[in-house]
Amino acid sequence: MEVEIGRGKKGRRAYGFDDIAIVPSRRTRDPDDIDISWKLGPYQFELPMLAAAMDGVVSPETAGIIGRLGGLAVLNLEGIFTRYDDADAQLERIAALPKEIATREMQEIYSEPVKPELIARRIAEIKEQKVVVAASLTPQRVLKYHEVAMEAGLDVLVIQGTVVSGEHVSSVSEPLNLKEFIPTLDVPVVVGGCASYHTGLHLMRTGAAGVLVGVGPGAACTTRGVLGIGVPQATAIADVAHARSTHMLETGEYCQVIADGGMRNGGDVSKAIALGADAVMIGSPLASRPRRTARSRRSSSVPRARTTARSTSSAACARRWRRAGTRTSRSSIAPRS
Repeated sequence: MEVEIGRGKKGRRAYGFDDIAIVPSRRTRDPDDIDISWKLGPYQFELPMLAAAMDGVVSPETAGIIGRLGGLAVLNLEGIFTRYDDADAQLERIAALPKEIATREMQEIYSEPVKPELIARRIAEIKEQKVVVAASLTPQRVLKYHEVAMEAGLDVLVIQGTVVSGEHVSSVSEPLNLKEFIPTLDVPVVVGGCASYHTGLHLMRTGAAGVLVGVGPGAACTTRGVLGIGVPQATAIADVAHARSTHMLETGEYCQVIADGGMRNGGDVSKAIALGADAVMIGSPLASRPRRTARSRRSSSVPRARTTARSTSSAACARRWRRAGTRTSRSSIAPRS
């Protein structure tokens, strides 16, 4: 339902995860009967979880760990690991930076150019661990680096930006034509982010195997504060999930909807799945885990998030997700009172 914001400007009510709750249906189901696996192209995953393409979240080593647990980790091919041989040293340097100079120092660190030979090496390091290799590139650089990644054995390409559309317009440079580019690739492609029905549908029509949903909901994202752009995540997921239904009626093809960001706990993950997401992409909660391989930048005055050690077997992880209520019944969504 539209509401009037002011003369000539209208909007509609949108909901975040905190605004809604899952309503149990009249029929319940045993958690052990539930299948939470999902597919991306030819690849089947036991856990509907992707680790976000952030330097403080995914390294080649953590990509292997998450892959063995049944999830999928996405390595940032424009980050620290493809700019420096000794990436861990740079991450340690970032983690120790005082807040007052952190931005300036990080700009200097990231001024080091991306090296194609490191792209190939990092992909090979993940490949050696016998897991599916996924990595991300921005729309501005995907044409420059995708061939190196493909030759090195990349299995899943993620084309990711703050906001990605199927109809980018520029008078300065030739924009990437996703509808022409994606069909030329032999690997499944995930694109995003988006946060609306029409944008999601247009991205699906490019031939993408998956669409990332989320503009500004993540803890590490400053998009809403800097640009004022964003849609509450619950509404964004539901809208793009509806676009998936439209796309399937048009083509017969099922496009995976991946909720990207804004999930702080298991309840938010459950809500994302109930709203129509096939999987979730998580960043900051993983960056705050103990014994992390990659480092997240922290001020010494900020307390570390409290986390609990968990079993690392795929079966145990799957059981925990099931107990969280993921796809345990035909649930409905209702605003919180």
